[in-house]
Amino acid sequence: MTLNVKSETSRLREVVLGLPTSNGPVPKLSETFDAKSYESVMKGIYPKEADITREMEAFKAVLEKYGVKVYRPELVKNCNQIFSRDVGFVIDDKIIVSNIIPDRQDEIDAYDKIYSQIHYKQIYNLPEAVHVEGGDVVLYNGIIFLGQYAFPDYKDVKTARTNRLALDYLNMLFPEKTIIPLNLRKDDRNPYEGILHLDCTFMPVGKDKAIIYKPGFLNPRDADHLVEMFGRDNVFELTKEEMYWMNSNIFSISEDVVVIEEHFTRLHEHLEKVWGMTVETVPYREISKMGGLLRCSTLPLRRD
Repeated sequence: MTLNVKSETSRLREVVLGLPTSNGPVPKLSETFDAKSYESVMKGIYPKEADITREMEAFKAVLEKYGVKVYRPELVKNCNQIFSRDVGFVIDDKIIVSNIIPDRQDEIDAYDKIYSQIHYKQIYNLPEAVHVEGGDVVLYNGIIFLGQYAFPDYKDVKTARTNRLALDYLNMLFPEKTIIPLNLRKDDRNPYEGILHLDCTFMPVGKDKAIIYKPGFLNPRDADHLVEMFGRDNVFELTKEEMYWMNSNIFSISEDVVVIEEHFTRLHEHLEKVWGMTVETVPYREISKMGGLLRCSTLPLRRD
């Protein structure tokens, strides 16, 4: 298998899509790992398997419509395997296997058949102390934007998934790249206030444009720097309600084609009419109740 991912928007050729079946029972509040899942359990609206399956099959159909080869992990019974982005991520020709929270180790084991097709020298298992998940890693023009939570209470915050040591490790692995750390606002219970991963508050799209929710960054200067980097006319700023529904967690098939959730009407209009992109829509609102959306469900292996 050839690995190659240098950006979020180059033409996609091969991808791992998570699995929607055999998710197990509705978790208890104490068993949830993110604010959106916490809210869903508390309100009694945690999604049903049939709805999740319908949504993921719609996404898969769009990927295959554009000739993308779709891999799936092996099934682990009674295990939520939807969010493959958490399990690992590819930068250039290397795949980094995430140190995800211990309760989800079975998810990594389900990728053994996929990893067996990759040369072992291209697979990097993180040291135990280094924590990073794919949702916190965003690629753009030789830059790695790294969402993190670099504060003393890191271990006490469930939604803190990428630590300060991840920056040092990625700098060692990719010395030729510029890595920009961005501290994210965290809240384990209120999805209107906390950001789980960087792709829930920021995402490049097209050739030189970006979707941003500025209050998602703990340091306002980080958000301002991103706007300056892309240019104000090239930035679509999200409202708090749009962030809550994860409007930045879209998925690019190419610089010209993007997949978004069908309810993202304001974003849809802007992408299509202002930025001239082809927009594919899929239903994904039920899956969003578990703390992730389209980008979270994918692990790109090869882009042009």
